[in-house]
Amino acid sequence: MAFAQFSLENAWLIPLLPFIAFLLIVSFFRNMEKTASTTAIVFSAISFALALGVVTSVLQRPELIEEPLVYSMRWFSMPGLEISMGVLIDSVTAMMLFVVTLVATMVMIYSTGYMQGDPGYSRFFAYLCLFAASMLGLVISTNLLQMFVFWELVGLCSYLLIGFYYFKDSAKEAAKKAFITTRIGDFGLLIGILLIQVNFGTLEFVELAEMMPAFALAHPFLVTLMGILVFIGPIGKSGQFPLHVWLPDAMEGPSPVSALIHAATMVVAGVYLVARAFTLFQFSPEAMMVIAYIGGFTAFFAASIAITQREMKRILAYSTVSQLGYMMLALGVGSLSASMFHLMTHAFFKALMFLAAGSALHAIHGRTDIFQMGGLRKKMPWTAAFMVIGLLAIAGIPPFAGFWSKDEIVLAAQLGGYTGLYYLAKITAFMTAFYMSRMVFVAFFGKENPENHPHESPPSMLFPMGVLAILSIFGGLVGAPWLEKGFSYWIRYGEYVPHHADLMTMASSVLVAAAGIGLAWVIYGAKLIDANKLAEKASFLHKLSYNKFYIDEIYQWMNKTIVATTSRALYWVDLRVVDGAVDGSAKLTGWLGDKLRLSQTGQLQHYAMIFFAAVVLLVAIMGMMGAETAMALIGGGK
Repeated sequence: MAFAQFSLENAWLIPLLPFIAFLLIVSFFRNMEKTASTTAIVFSAISFALALGVVTSVLQRPELIEEPLVYSMRWFSMPGLEISMGVLIDSVTAMMLFVVTLVATMVMIYSTGYMQGDPGYSRFFAYLCLFAASMLGLVISTNLLQMFVFWELVGLCSYLLIGFYYFKDSAKEAAKKAFITTRIGDFGLLIGILLIQVNFGTLEFVELAEMMPAFALAHPFLVTLMGILVFIGPIGKSGQFPLHVWLPDAMEGPSPVSALIHAATMVVAGVYLVARAFTLFQFSPEAMMVIAYIGGFTAFFAASIAITQREMKRILAYSTVSQLGYMMLALGVGSLSASMFHLMTHAFFKALMFLAAGSALHAIHGRTDIFQMGGLRKKMPWTAAFMVIGLLAIAGIPPFAGFWSKDEIVLAAQLGGYTGLYYLAKITAFMTAFYMSRMVFVAFFGKENPENHPHESPPSMLFPMGVLAILSIFGGLVGAPWLEKGFSYWIRYGEYVPHHADLMTMASSVLVAAAGIGLAWVIYGAKLIDANKLAEKASFLHKLSYNKFYIDEIYQWMNKTIVATTSRALYWVDLRVVDGAVDGSAKLTGWLGDKLRLSQTGQLQHYAMIFFAAVVLLVAIMGMMGAETAMALIGGGK
């Protein structure tokens, strides 16, 4: 197909088009709202069409799985260092281009209704375009440095969008928190990149894959060190424990931003980086184990917080952290296929749920507490239906998308011999089904709040949710285990190993999900058990969970005591010791100058007296120390 071939050869246009839209909006369309949003949607839709062309090309050329198509040009060079920039296309890239352009386009269409009347309408679309362009540039990167540049641009865009309502203190604080927290991870990533450059002399992914086996055999410790340093970046970007604290606060941005951040851009960038650099981690079992256990713990930890939260978007945010943990767990146990599969299905249903949440919040004028909502399904049937679809998908009920991808992760942990992580993933799946059902039962099926006057969203908001709902239902079927060439055939690392459906694992996953939904129905739907009395009986655990295990407070304490005390001590050293030494030297020099100036009398008898005194002193020293020693002392000899 000519268009598919054109798309493959011109994939650089995919990030360039939204970037051009960004420039057009900020340069010419700032005061032309309709033109700004139309430009953003049209350019993003063209990028989506090109991404579909790339996907078609990859499906026609299976050899791209093993040997990516790379075209690049020299960016800059210096002695011992040559950096290029370009485009790398393989099956993983194609899948990511499809997901990012699809979700970005749907979010932009949705935003035309959601942001209507907002004074920052054009600015919002400009930021969205830059965000999409940055993420797409990251996806096609051929080397770590190029990826790092777009990685930082993604961070900048998230800062701008989280703090979009810059006149609100909470939005400003959330934006700063996201920016600073992710910088900690970025520092580790940068050190890792430098270490790789020093040892390999290149940052190109293809070249690193060729050099890594021999290097890992000779320097296993260095490979582990590089892997862990590089992984610190994704810990920050993808909200893994302990750098997860910024992600729930990122809800301060408009809801479409949350959908874009949580489904297709900021947070999945870290997962994608680990997948793209998988050859580095693959040769270090220790680094893989770190990824697996941090991912598994993050999945469980975030779910244990989400279970008691009251704000709708905050519940969704912690569920994102938990699902990202699943993706990291899959990478850590060695299944790139399962991780990327869950990344794709999660993008569908999480974007759907955030847009549905935005629809609900938009209708009740920003009441975020689910216990202040209630009965939304009667006035907002479409939004309620979409939220239920998202719930069934994330809970893992067949045939919804999340069932297939989450099951792949659980199965990968089981086959890899990670029994502890296998059971942790199962427990987390139960908790996920419970807290998501709790949110839906309370907000959409609970008792109506007479203070609310909800109304269904306009078609411009319902259409994108409809598209994502269809994908949330059927999107996971591309990875069904009975397909001869399913998702894991196309998206994989190394040789393809076909596996058959594990009916026991599938059945147990369905039972776990059904149990979670059933328990939520008993407590919050039928109210057979009093939730308040349950919370009182387990008050200690409830407080821990509701207060997010006091991680934010611990960080604040560390900041106020350790960081502030250390800063004050260093300030004192700088002021008194460093500045004191410099100032003291200057004062001493000035004092000596003043004293020596007095010796310059201009009278010859004074100079003769000084000369005579010096000779007497020298003779005295020679007498006391011996002539040879005294001359050595004066002249510098031995």
